[in-house]
Amino acid sequence: LWQPGPDRIDGAQVTRFQAWAAAHHGAPAATPGDPQRSYADLHRWSTDDLPAFWQAVAAWFDVRFATPYDTVLADRSMPGARWFPGATLNYAEHALRTADDPDRAATPALLYTDERQEVAPVSWADLRDQVASLAAALRDLGVRPGDRISGYLPNIPQAVVALLATAAVGAVWTSCAPDFGARSVLDRFQQVEPVVLFTVDGYRYGGKEHDRRATVAELRAELPTLRAVVHIPLLGTDAPESALTWSDLTTNEAEPAYEQVPFDHPLWVLYSSGTTGLPKAIVQSQGGILLEHLKQLGLHCDLGPGDRFFWYTSTGWMMWNFLVGGLLTGTTIVLYDGSPGHPDIAAQWRIAEATRATLFGTSAAYVMACRKAGIHPARDLDLSTVGCVATTGSPLPPDGFRWLHDTFRESDGDLWIASVSGGTDVCSCFAGAVPTLPVHIGELQALSLGTDLQAWDPQGRPVIDEVGELVVTNPMPSMPVRFWNDPDGSRYHDSYFDTYPGVWRHGDWITRTSRGGVIIHGRSDSTLNRQGVRMGSSDIYEAVERLPEIRESLVIGLELPDGGYWMPLFVHLAPGAALDDALRDRIKRTLRTELSPRHVPDDIIE
Repeated sequence: LWQPGPDRIDGAQVTRFQAWAAAHHGAPAATPGDPQRSYADLHRWSTDDLPAFWQAVAAWFDVRFATPYDTVLADRSMPGARWFPGATLNYAEHALRTADDPDRAATPALLYTDERQEVAPVSWADLRDQVASLAAALRDLGVRPGDRISGYLPNIPQAVVALLATAAVGAVWTSCAPDFGARSVLDRFQQVEPVVLFTVDGYRYGGKEHDRRATVAELRAELPTLRAVVHIPLLGTDAPESALTWSDLTTNEAEPAYEQVPFDHPLWVLYSSGTTGLPKAIVQSQGGILLEHLKQLGLHCDLGPGDRFFWYTSTGWMMWNFLVGGLLTGTTIVLYDGSPGHPDIAAQWRIAEATRATLFGTSAAYVMACRKAGIHPARDLDLSTVGCVATTGSPLPPDGFRWLHDTFRESDGDLWIASVSGGTDVCSCFAGAVPTLPVHIGELQALSLGTDLQAWDPQGRPVIDEVGELVVTNPMPSMPVRFWNDPDGSRYHDSYFDTYPGVWRHGDWITRTSRGGVIIHGRSDSTLNRQGVRMGSSDIYEAVERLPEIRESLVIGLELPDGGYWMPLFVHLAPGAALDDALRDRIKRTLRTELSPRHVPDDIIE
């Protein structure tokens, strides 16, 4: 579908990194004129010699260790790998380094916009000053390294400041979006017992204001460990009784001070729902996230000074933490708080136009909705700065690749399409973007560096060009250091290591292609298996949701006690459509012809 030109290949940071790592760290030199082989060789080295690769990443990005490390990888067993023992550092210090550059201190670190489409910049210097002031205030409140600080916040600059101030003092950040109800927030925050809660009075979404003051009052009542609540008046209301105000904590002059913490010191807690029980409280480390995000954003996404990085996300999703990581590479990050489709489906593209975004990140579902709506964003808007559109959340169907390519070609755009796949569990990508490689329709470009990703059959043998279980056979620095409230590590172990001892099983079906790409088929724990033929649920959705009458669909497969198998398909219809016999027949015919007769649903339910 797309091939990078020589200038893009030569200028890519991963190209320069390979040449430098070959000279200094034993990496294989690139093969002139063969970027595919060059990347394959680099990837093989990055997983065969993990210590050399991650030491090279730390050196290339000038990671500042306040105390040096004894060794890179002291123990590679999973779970329990030990990275960079002896080292101390601070994530927030690295995220704010650009503020120390006199030529860039006054340029934007953040660009914030909402549904009203006015863009408000926050400079690097201002961001550093707010973080320094807030970190000093947190220390005055008695916050110490290891304490938990929570945010019930939308995707606004204050959330970024609060995260960085938390990291600066060595405390542990955790957040939920304000559209979460009180019960789902408490299911998360009560596990980690926060001492400070940052809240808004409400948020704007879909052209309406949503008052959350009653929910905030409930959270305060149900979190007995809180020492302080900080009120951010997004809708302009007064602070509730005994709450502190945001402006009082962030406008005081203070010298930046960064607690130097061990490499594996907790940075944040993310949440991922398991099949049973409370959400898993996933703890990731300051050093592990710092290195993984520098690699992923700098080498794979090719971000650096001069770039503007947008991803549609909320603070309740790992992609928000990933977006904030753009600061590590000196990139301006674009924060958008609002509906992805208000006042119309082109809303996200207008943000890209208004902020001059260079990397535009969104969901596969949004791309498919734009395609279905028949819009022409690159023709109707000035998207000339957008060099890459990245998608995640679900596999981007082949039609999505084609539509993105064609819509940018209308305006002579040279668009790199980066479909990526990873997980909350590692807060990064296992496979996806590589700026020097071609894009093939329906495929992620390649495995991520330092990620020993394989597809395994049920006997634990690697397979190529066949569907297999996504496994990672060597540790990654951003794998969880533990789960919160899992003292013996049993829940962590059972989540990833119960199927193949010592090997991370993620729960996705994938195909590794012989040319080095990856195809994602959907969750392996929601896989449809009829008469021995396995199919990921995403394959069904791709076929069904092409029909104009179907807005969304959900398929499940149930093993019945009598050995039978019941597979209903639930459909959400577009306005004006009716689920009559004719539409049912078209759905079945589509699945029969595009997938297989075995995967025609037993029932279709509106």
